[in-house]
Amino acid sequence: MRTLMFSAKRYDQTTFDGCNQPPRHEIEYLDVRLDERTADLAIGHEAVCIFVNDLVTAATSARLAELGVRVIALRCAGYNNVDVDAAKEVGLAVVRVPAYSPEAVAEHTLALILASDRHIHRAHHRVREGNFALDGLLGRGLHGATAGVVGTGRIGQHVARLLVAFGCTVLAHDPIVNGELVALGVEYVELDELWANADIVALTCPLTPETFHLVDGAAIERMEPGVMLVNTGRGALIDTAAVIDGLKSGHIGSLALDVYEEEGPLFFEDRSAELIRDDVFARLLTFPNVLLTAHQAFFTEPALRSIAEITLANLDDIAAGRPCPNEL
Repeated sequence: MRTLMFSAKRYDQTTFDGCNQPPRHEIEYLDVRLDERTADLAIGHEAVCIFVNDLVTAATSARLAELGVRVIALRCAGYNNVDVDAAKEVGLAVVRVPAYSPEAVAEHTLALILASDRHIHRAHHRVREGNFALDGLLGRGLHGATAGVVGTGRIGQHVARLLVAFGCTVLAHDPIVNGELVALGVEYVELDELWANADIVALTCPLTPETFHLVDGAAIERMEPGVMLVNTGRGALIDTAAVIDGLKSGHIGSLALDVYEEEGPLFFEDRSAELIRDDVFARLLTFPNVLLTAHQAFFTEPALRSIAEITLANLDDIAAGRPCPNEL
């Protein structure tokens, strides 16, 4: 199947070419994002392969269908950037990678928690500048802390297990109760109870209309003073303006983000020679108790291989006319 990959980086091409052996799909790579303006680049292709910051609106889907595209293949789990119903209306199949390496994202979540608690990022910069003082670097420790995990799907359940292993009391919130986690001692509670009792809040749930700005000003007010807030789900789970107010007041003790609700113009590109014009993001950078990474939680070799293998298998199914288990 002739496929055009949008938002393609060197590591995408290396991994996909390695997994596409012997070649069963003809893949062209473009470091351009898919949206209404760039849809015409897909002329002559049967499929487009997209990532988290590509945007497929109803108009984009209609244009892709006009060009002869049959498949939108997401090489990620989330699909909030695609109008799935509109795509189906014009005959486009939408497939995704529902689980590539939940362990990778869970490990990064724990890395952010540990680095924030022990101020690793601040300590690193101090030592490089010859400052070996420990003032301001006092950690609380994870053992004995209460951690709240919002969303215990494939990623969240791994986060919960790791937190239990560190000696945390773990509270969880999810519409589906995981019996294995309950057997480990994880307690499922309503959100208000989780907000009120957790020293650490980890967001590992998908972005849906119901979870948009799940953490807003009202939720922050219910949280423990000095709470650590960590988001490796989707940026818009958090109302960033409300979180900044929480940081300014001191109610939020530390914030660690791998995702940002307006990350589209920034993430996955080298902006080091440019002025960052996003005032909200620039404000986040001014807080010493904020740790930011640029949507890299998934970024491990096993995860990239899994993404490529599952995406290629999805294209195999569609090309052969077989039911695809990962079709939305």
